[in-house]
Formats: sequence, structure tokens, C-alpha cells
Amino acid sequence: MPNATFYIVNAETPQAQSEGFLAYVVFLAQHFAKQGAKVYINGDNQAQAEQLAELFWQVEPEQFIAHNLVGEGPRYATNIEIGHQGVKPSWNRQLVINLAENETTFANKFAEVVDFVPCEQKAKQLARERYKIYRQAGYQLQTIEIAHN
Repeated sequence: MPNATFYIVNAETPQAQSEGFLAYVVFLAQHFAKQGAKVYINGDNQAQAEQLAELFWQVEPEQFIAHNLVGEGPRYATNIEIGHQGVKPSWNRQLVINLAENETTFANKFAEVVDFVPCEQKAKQLARERYKIYRQAGYQLQTIEIAHN
């Protein structure tokens, strides 16, 4: 059974700010990739995908993990591939980290979905809608509250 995990972003945490949130996404992607997962990050748009790719270069050298944007990098890609709405991962991925507000149709291609519940009310409502869609698609759902950085 596929799984979907929603991370709840609290206003008091560094992840509530754009830079802190994207740094947390990099942390999660690295965490899953170190466990052997082939990770796809589904950005909301091309600019966000490019910003994330740049953040992966800004980690400490011992924390660096190879990554690439869709269409770049080696033929069979790296453990972490970054794309956005309208592009597809270049090869089979087990886990997607979804940053797109309205996009869920891709999810059935992944055994594991990571999504977020932001602080802002409109974004929170969109997250609730995605949650319902995952539930209707048969995903086993869980939530994790981001309590610290």
C-alpha cells in the first residue's frame, strides 16, 4: 500500500520562512537518499526547482549528495532529481517530495509521497484537498509536526 506523509509546518519554526522551508526540503531529500531511496522533488515551478538545485550545492562537503534537474545529469540520473509541474522524472523513483500546491496526479507513480501543510490559510486548505485526494487513492496517511529545525 502506498504511503503519504504530511509534514505540518508550525509558524514558530524556521521552516515557516521560505529559505528555512527549502533548506528543510534539502535535508529531507538527503535523509531519504542516504537510506537508499530514489527521490524526486516536484517543485511548484521551474524557478523553485532551480533554487532547490542551488541549495544542494550550498551544503557542507561531507553532506553533499549528487542531484540533478530533470533533463540534466547522467543518463540514469542521480539519487535526487528535481523537477516541477509539467516535467516528469527521467526514470523510476520510489519517493516524491511534493512542493506543488495543486498537483497530485503524479502521485500514483510513487510508493511514497511527502507533502506539507503550510502555515498560510489558503495553502493549508490546498493541502487538505491533496490529503483527501491521496486518501481516496488508497494511500495510507500520516502526519508529522515539524517542531524544530
